[in-house]
Amino acid sequence: MVTTRKLGTDQPLKLLISFSIPATVGMLVQAMYNVISRIFIGNSVGTLGIAGITVAFPAMMIQMAFGFMIGMGATTLVSIRLGQNKKDEAEKIIGTTVLLLVLVSLLITVFGIHFLEPMLRLFGASEQVLPYAKDYLHIVLLGTVVGLMGFGMNNFIRAEGNPKKAMVTMLMGSVSNIILSPIFISLLGWGMKGAGIATVISQGISASWILLHFARGKGELKIRKKYLRIDPKLSTSIMYFGLSPFTMQLAQSLLNAVMNTNLRTYGGDMAISGMGIVVALMSLIMMPIMGINTGAQPLIGYNYGARKFDRVKEFLKYSIIAATVIAVVGFIFIRMFPTQLIAIFSSKDQELIDFGSKALVNFLIFLPIVGFQIVGAGYFQAIGKPVTAMILSLSRQLLVFIPMLLILPKFLGLNGVIASGPVADLVSTIITGIWLAFALQDLNRKIQSNMNIGSKGTKGTEDDKKPEKGALPKIINEKQLVPER
Repeated sequence: MVTTRKLGTDQPLKLLISFSIPATVGMLVQAMYNVISRIFIGNSVGTLGIAGITVAFPAMMIQMAFGFMIGMGATTLVSIRLGQNKKDEAEKIIGTTVLLLVLVSLLITVFGIHFLEPMLRLFGASEQVLPYAKDYLHIVLLGTVVGLMGFGMNNFIRAEGNPKKAMVTMLMGSVSNIILSPIFISLLGWGMKGAGIATVISQGISASWILLHFARGKGELKIRKKYLRIDPKLSTSIMYFGLSPFTMQLAQSLLNAVMNTNLRTYGGDMAISGMGIVVALMSLIMMPIMGINTGAQPLIGYNYGARKFDRVKEFLKYSIIAATVIAVVGFIFIRMFPTQLIAIFSSKDQELIDFGSKALVNFLIFLPIVGFQIVGAGYFQAIGKPVTAMILSLSRQLLVFIPMLLILPKFLGLNGVIASGPVADLVSTIITGIWLAFALQDLNRKIQSNMNIGSKGTKGTEDDKKPEKGALPKIINEKQLVPER
């Protein structure tokens, strides 16, 4: 196990590999589940089944958004607290997080089931697709608590310096899902309900493993009974620092809803199914990139909290290079085998294959630059600037993609829906690049300041002691992040 002390001393590239490979493997297996489940649904239930999962996906992203807000917001605080050698305060954060996840999960389940049908219609379900989507999403909503607990708390294991165990946690759930899906969907003939049951059971396995890890104190941090309480001030801090991933997921849900509606208008249920396949295949590339980003964040956060800014810069550099390599390799593979990839999901539907292969190539035309954009936005989340991270993350979905979806299809029809993605990728990457360039200037200034302090043997100037502008809002100061007991 990598101790938290080594996060500030071991060679950066070695640490990034040790943290990112487990996260990448876990997320890649998770993406494989999404692909495999659609393959079985497409070949067992049919094209409408794939469309059913596609229109249910925005609702599932709202569900995940709350898990990310609480889990990743808390993880940012935990990483910084561990970098400051404040283990007790880190465990206070974990205690509050557990109860927040349970409370939010119950609210999502009740609200989601009550508004299930109108919600699915809003997300693009036609009368033909609606029954398939309802069968699947109803079961997934019933298992919200285990879903949120799983991906909401797994980053804590990585933050305490145990990325391999975090990977095992993801593998347990994903592999279970991959095993159970063909059994429930095809062998037992449960179709869409079988897919939902497999999802909930696998999420339950992951959540149970994580809770046992912290309850038994298997790592550096532990769930302690005295900290199992919802502290209002700490909850506010957690949600503030989780604002970026929450808003990003929420925007992605809105984006998918708008896209599904346009796809149904200009291409019907077949177009929704085709883009559902494209998104599933895209996740095979995006999840490893997210794994790099996820692995880098606790490393950047720890070293930023420890004021080791030269190491922060190295982690950022290596992360961008790794993410770009993954994106380029994925881009080449897609350009070589688009038709074969789509045909795996439904070999008999030629219309679906023709549309899907064209959409796959055109929708991901700027894929090679996406890795940079994701890691660049994630950097600001890691150093405690969630508002900046949120703006950069939303630059693709809200500022560019959705407006393009509302404009281009009116002139280009279905081709306009597909073209909206590449435009958003290009513009958001340019915005992130500009913002990151200014951030690197500030980082270089901090590195130089550290060097000057080291050479003079002083404690630094008053400017060096000032908090970074924009790092925290005025209503949340350093002492409020983890209130004294």
